Amino acid sequence: MTGPGREAGATPLWRALRTAPRLSDPSRARERLADFMRSEPATDLRSLVRKLKVRRLLLALADHSPFLWRLIVRDPGRLTRCLNADFNSSLHELILRAGAACDSTQDEAAAMRALRQAKQESALLIALADLGGVKSLVETTRALSLAADAFIRAALRFLLREAHHAGKLKLASLDEPERGCGLVILALGKLGADELNYSSDVDLAVFYDPDCSALVGEASTAYVRITKRLVKLLQEATADSYVLRVDLRLRPDPGSTSIAVSLPAAYSYYETLGQNWERAAYIKARAMAGDLELGREFLGALTPFIWRKYFDYAALADIHAMKRQIHAVRGHAEVTVPGHDVKLGRGGIREVEFFVQTQQLVFGGKRPNLRGSRTLDMLAELGADGWTPADAVNDLSAAYVVLREVEHRLQMIADEQTQRLPQDAGELARFAHFCGFAREADFETALMRCMGLVSHHYARLFEHAPALDASAGSLVFTGAEHDPETLETLTRLGFKDASLALETVRGWHFGRRPAVRTARAREVLTELVPSLLQAFSKSGEPDLALAGFDQALAHTPAAVELFSLLKSNPPICELFADILGGAPRLARMIVANPHLLDAAVAPHVFEALTDDAVYRERAARLAQRTEHFEEFLDLLRDFGREEMFRIGLKLFSEAMTPLEAGRDYSALAQAIVAAALDFVLRMFAAEHGRVQGGRVAALGLGRLGAREMTATSDLDLILIYDFDHANPESDGPRPLHAVQYYTRVAQRLVAALTVATKRGRLYEVDMRLRPSGRQGPLATQFAGLVDYQNNTAETWEHMALTRARALAGDSALTLEIEQAIRAVLMRRRGDHLAREVAEMRKLIAKVKGDKDRWDLKLASGGLIDIEFIAQYLTLRHAADHPAMISSSTSGMIAAAAEFHLIETGDARHLLFAHHVMTSVMQMLRLALDPGADPREASEGVKRRLAAAAELPSLSALEADLRDRRRIVRRIFERILVAH
Repeated sequence: MTGPGREAGATPLWRALRTAPRLSDPSRARERLADFMRSEPATDLRSLVRKLKVRRLLLALADHSPFLWRLIVRDPGRLTRCLNADFNSSLHELILRAGAACDSTQDEAAAMRALRQAKQESALLIALADLGGVKSLVETTRALSLAADAFIRAALRFLLREAHHAGKLKLASLDEPERGCGLVILALGKLGADELNYSSDVDLAVFYDPDCSALVGEASTAYVRITKRLVKLLQEATADSYVLRVDLRLRPDPGSTSIAVSLPAAYSYYETLGQNWERAAYIKARAMAGDLELGREFLGALTPFIWRKYFDYAALADIHAMKRQIHAVRGHAEVTVPGHDVKLGRGGIREVEFFVQTQQLVFGGKRPNLRGSRTLDMLAELGADGWTPADAVNDLSAAYVVLREVEHRLQMIADEQTQRLPQDAGELARFAHFCGFAREADFETALMRCMGLVSHHYARLFEHAPALDASAGSLVFTGAEHDPETLETLTRLGFKDASLALETVRGWHFGRRPAVRTARAREVLTELVPSLLQAFSKSGEPDLALAGFDQALAHTPAAVELFSLLKSNPPICELFADILGGAPRLARMIVANPHLLDAAVAPHVFEALTDDAVYRERAARLAQRTEHFEEFLDLLRDFGREEMFRIGLKLFSEAMTPLEAGRDYSALAQAIVAAALDFVLRMFAAEHGRVQGGRVAALGLGRLGAREMTATSDLDLILIYDFDHANPESDGPRPLHAVQYYTRVAQRLVAALTVATKRGRLYEVDMRLRPSGRQGPLATQFAGLVDYQNNTAETWEHMALTRARALAGDSALTLEIEQAIRAVLMRRRGDHLAREVAEMRKLIAKVKGDKDRWDLKLASGGLIDIEFIAQYLTLRHAADHPAMISSSTSGMIAAAAEFHLIETGDARHLLFAHHVMTSVMQMLRLALDPGADPREASEGVKRRLAAAAELPSLSALEADLRDRRRIVRRIFERILVAH
């Protein structure tokens, strides 16, 4: 390994040469040099090549570096100039020559050619000084950075003048086009720190002032065009190769911003969304081209973002998580030599840089001396300041020099941006010679010692950091680089669109979703992502699970609680992934209310049923916890949401059947209605007193009455009351007439169940089945209900009564209501009943349609046909068979079969069809939003829908439903239409 050299003053480079790499194939090297020297262009070099130091160095280049040897052979004059001049003078001269060429032309091709030729000559010059032991690592990287700066500035000056001549800018001075131009280029990364390597990308960030006086047209258009043209001038490969590879991904959120960013947008981004890795990147930032004063002002304004006021230990954990992700199953977990990546691998360059940068972020807010950009300088400062032990400073500094020199040798071979050592033993031996070692074993020993020391000191810095689950493979999403090995890992995990998955997660780190716009959320997310993606993988639908999670994050303002819960409980993480893939609607509930997942870890959560009395007791206790209506509404919503989620979780996990879920959803709703009614009545009693002889009861109809509710069912309610008509006013301090009293009770009850509070909504309530329908008071007098049902109600209203059930209220009144309803249902009816029911079904089909095969209720032959058959049979035969009265559809059909009112085969088919359709609808309402097409859902949803009917696939389910609907429709027509 070559050591640091000394400045040679005005000495020609050939005279300052001190050493050269060892040869691996001396005969081949001598043959190549001889062939070169026989060529006519090399005539002027013969006297130089006879000098031993020059000859040894050229033989090494012929042996080890096809790239550098090609530069020599193609232009021997270039080698002559490099060797005969003083290094500093030569570098300065070629930089001036390139700048002058760009300043003196308006021809793009000429500017590109001048820049490329200068780049090639600077590469050869710096490599000769480096390999010849003339320049140290620090001097070499500074020279590479100096040249890159000059080429970028020359290119930008050319483009600014071009924009001026095109009328896009109005520059103050064509001699100094940068002055007041409104655009600044920041150098970051190794270029920003003056630590550039031979084949590195240059990390640039371009910003502009949208209010600059030099602008003629629209700011973003002009500056984005200049930036695009800059990339072309520097990066496009021509016959003269390229100048620099440009990486613009260190700008704010590169996935969603243009390549030139306005300063106001940049300020806003870093103020609200800047990440710790971006803070680390800006440690090395400097204004290097364009309006330098504008750039310095910008960086000055970013000082509070980069350097926190207090010691910032959170940054330590966040950046370490990035580093551990980089190491995950990448061949980097062990310190080795063959095939090892000296930059990203264990014990590599990045580890030294992270060691320094993390401590700079932690302590630099209070220690301005720790805000420098160069790695070696800051290592020394950390030691001088007492933050880093002397042995760590010495070991890491020495190792860093060795590793960077190895990196340079790797890149000199073919001008490739690589840091990976050869895997092949023969190639590794050749490379050891290039690095100055006589034996490969000595090279491996030296390198292993360096990397071992780096790994040791890095581990000591982070010895108290938690472990990161990275067993799946490389999963790197922070930083600016698009990691190819992460794409491989995602593909192996089962993601069909790995690129989209990677970009989705990267978007979270850039705060593209409301839930991840706080630094804390993104820090927890960094730790969570590996296990989360593995959980998505196990769900069977990783792409859809990820998309569902991403969509959920887009609709929730915060998710730290959810991230923390998932991170600390792997089984819950896996369950959540299953829910994302199999029930997106349920998953959105979790994201919006992470504490719902507490139900998944509660004891006995998967017991199949909850007794009705338990629901009533839990709901009733809520009213005892507060006297305030608004607080009660929040308590009621928390309770309802948690219990609905618990039911959904049991249904999703197959701990209960869909029919049992319908019973539980209904029992829960009944308990909530009872608790709300009780609370409202107590409120009214306190404010308005009580009505003499006043009684009230809530009647449930529809799915609530039939105990067949789903996760999204409305509540069909009628509030019925009675009172002493001789004393109609309440006896409180603010008396109300009974009609007004109970009407307002009904209004308050509906509000308690429906109004949106900070906890959201609870239910939608439909009270259109009351005698007055949409007109008149919400509450119904008992006598009026009886009179209406006996004298005015139409057949469809009596059909609705077949599923009526008293839910809450005065027990004596509920008994009277049930008796009154029973009397209505037992009324004898003529043959016209079948025609009226059939006409009602026809009207519904006309108004709402019956062609959507996935509308299990309204489709021809669907649930409404089965319900109408059951309701018809009850109304037609209850007078003779009172046992027909049952609020459940299946109960009515079973009774009709028992009394031979329907053929046994028809009853069997109707019951099974009702069972299948109800089961599928339960799962459909749990998994998807109403109206969603299951055929467009994830495979996980499709599987669960099919499983609800005990069928293998969605296509099998569709076929089964089609056949069952056809038979149901035939039975419907035979029973109702034939009449």
